[in-house]
Amino acid sequence: MSPGSRGAGGPRRVFLHIGLPKTGTTYLQQVVWSNRDRLRSAGVHLPGFGHREHLWAALDLQERPRLAKRHPDAPGAWQRLVDEARAQQSDVLITHEFFCGASAGQAARALAAFGEAEVHLVVTARDAASTVLAGWQESVKNGSTVGLDEVMAGEPAGGPEFSMRTWDLAGVLERWTPDLPAERVHVLVMPGPGEPRGLHWRHFAQVLGLDPAAYAAPDDAVNPALGIVQVETLRLVNQYLPKYSAQERGTWIRGYLAEDLLARQPRERAGLPEQHRARFEELDAAATALVRERGFHVLGDLAGLSGGGAAARGRLPGTVSAQEIAESAARMVADIVADVRASTQDVVPRSRGSR
Repeated sequence: MSPGSRGAGGPRRVFLHIGLPKTGTTYLQQVVWSNRDRLRSAGVHLPGFGHREHLWAALDLQERPRLAKRHPDAPGAWQRLVDEARAQQSDVLITHEFFCGASAGQAARALAAFGEAEVHLVVTARDAASTVLAGWQESVKNGSTVGLDEVMAGEPAGGPEFSMRTWDLAGVLERWTPDLPAERVHVLVMPGPGEPRGLHWRHFAQVLGLDPAAYAAPDDAVNPALGIVQVETLRLVNQYLPKYSAQERGTWIRGYLAEDLLARQPRERAGLPEQHRARFEELDAAATALVRERGFHVLGDLAGLSGGGAAARGRLPGTVSAQEIAESAARMVADIVADVRASTQDVVPRSRGSR
């Protein structure tokens, strides 16, 4: 089906962007959601009420237990997106990085859900070592206390969304693409050091058939990385926090403590323990070989899937001292006090008011 053709009804093309996590997905999603109306005018419809419903849909497709605890409306989100998509006459984009955790059966069900529409799979990717290091950090930003050594030993960093199941590019492609024509599988390699941030959006827009220059893209970093000292500080703080809902974790741990306060501090990037490097080089080689063998559509430098050397050269968590954690925590507490003072100028502290 050509981009300009229409079937008897339903969408022309459905683009399923399934991640992987920590491959520039937040940046791309910010661009498309902030330009939703412009995309619709250009013939690309984003179904649902917003980004969160696509998150729910990814988990709903995978039949995650306790989904209703996230929100009463979360169950059924996948079918709602499918129904809305099938009611369109335009192209449709569904995007969330947690889709990549689906089993082969769940992936097949997703790809078959859109009737006669031409379904395209969009997979954003980077080398395995960088993916795992960034994924572990993201799990800590979402409340996890699991250390990097435990992740290397096979323990999920923070649930199925933060595990090798979602970080192994070859495994994801094998589950999602057995019956898809190669030209409908688009692998977008993250820009490397020295390449413009906007290149990722240009590639994404190219797949969708859009003019990338017609849409505003953020200049600042989205979902900023933390240094290894700050990750270890937050991992310790998480041990003492009360149990929060997913929304509260996103607001207070990920948003406030991590991306507001700790992201301000000087940072050293995390590194991968030497004994694990060969394993991730093998994952990179397997993914690269699969992409080449299947002839998938690649945008970006495929050599970027074998760029784990930079990740391996970072600092190991085990070298972070208690003194460094104490200093990082002290800076964070000072910033919290400043924020509280600024927001409660007219409120008498309880200790003073009780005297």
